[in-house]
Amino acid sequence: MDKVVDINSINSYIKQVEKSEREIVNPADGCVKVGVDLGTAYIVIVVLDANNNPVACEKRAAGVLRDGVVVDYIGAGRIVSELKTTLESRIGRRLDQCAVAMPPGTQSSTKTHVYVAESAGLNVVRVLDEPSAANSVYRITNGVIADIGGGTTGLAVLRDGEVIHTADEATGGTHISLVLAGNRGIPHVEAEEIKMDNSRHIEILPIVRPVIEKMASIVKNNIGSLAPEVIYLCGGTCCLTGIESVFEAELGIPVVKPENPLLITPVGIAMNCFPET
Repeated sequence: MDKVVDINSINSYIKQVEKSEREIVNPADGCVKVGVDLGTAYIVIVVLDANNNPVACEKRAAGVLRDGVVVDYIGAGRIVSELKTTLESRIGRRLDQCAVAMPPGTQSSTKTHVYVAESAGLNVVRVLDEPSAANSVYRITNGVIADIGGGTTGLAVLRDGEVIHTADEATGGTHISLVLAGNRGIPHVEAEEIKMDNSRHIEILPIVRPVIEKMASIVKNNIGSLAPEVIYLCGGTCCLTGIESVFEAELGIPVVKPENPLLITPVGIAMNCFPET
C-alpha cells in the first residue's frame, strides 16, 4: 500500500505559492527554479528557490492553447515574456532557464512549447509530462495522477514509483463551459464566468455532471485492470466544487483533491528546473 499523502502539508505549501503572487515569500539569494505552464485557460510561471521554497508566482488567463496545442504562438510568447518581465522586476534578478510540461501524448507539440519559452528569453532545460510534474508535489509511488485542464484530461499511472502508463484525451474545462452555455442559452464567455464563480458551483454541477463523468470515464478506461488505490486530482478544472465526488462515484476509488488544484502542476514543473543527469 502506498504511503498516505499529507494533503494538509500540500495545501499549506500551495498557500505559500498563492501568497507569492502578492509578495516575495523567500529572497532568491542563490539559484532559482522556474516552471512555465502553458495551459488552455491560464499561463502560469512559478519561481522557487533551490530548496523548492516559493519565491514568486505570476499567472494570466489566456486562450492561446487548445487541447494542449499552441494555436496562437505570438500571443503565447507575448504573455510569457510579460509575466517573466514582471517576475524579474519583482525579485530583482534575471530569469535564464526554465522547465516546461506537456499533456501526455502530445509530444509532437513539444518544440512549440519550447519555442514559446525561448522566445521570452528562457533556456528550456527540462520537458516533462504534466501528471508526472504534478507528482513532484504529491510524491506518490502507487496510484493515478489525473491532470484536468481547460482542454484535456491527462493522467499518469504510477507503480512502485515508476510511471507505467500515460494518456491524454480531449474533455476539460472548455467542454464544461460549452455545455453550460448551451443549457442556459448564454454566450461562452458568460458561461466561463459562471464556471469560475465558486458560489455557483453547486448550482451548475447537475448541469455539467455528464462532462465530469466523461472525464472520469477517460481515467477509468485507461487504468483498466491496474486497480490503483487512490486517484489524485490536479489542474484548473478540478477547482470545480464537487468534481471529486463525481469521480469517486464513477470509479469507486478514493479521490484526493487539494484546495487549489490549479497550482499543483506549475509548481511541480518548477521543481524539475535542473538539467537531467
